Amino acid sequence: MEELNTFDEIIMLTDENGEETAFEHVLTFLHEGERYVALVPVVEDASFDENEEAEVVLLKIEHKDGEDVYVSIDNEVMLNEVFEAFIELMEEIEEEENK
Repeated sequence: MEELNTFDEIIMLTDENGEETAFEHVLTFLHEGERYVALVPVVEDASFDENEEAEVVLLKIEHKDGEDVYVSIDNEVMLNEVFEAFIELMEEIEEEENK
């Protein structure tokens, strides 16, 4: 596992119905030679508690026609593996920040 980058960036994704949703970029990382991105939905609800755990969306990054395309991870076993890799990386990042 190798971390590629972490930064705050808003990404607009369009679903199959043509509806756009804003996500905040959390982390782009490699797992087993494939690139993945972790995103959290942008919440503008005033009642949102920042101490709550955010919903994380994990997507595979594929390169098609010269562009990066985010693809759902349909295999539950692979999704769990990618999620575990994401958690490990986030823990490593947190440890580094607390040093």
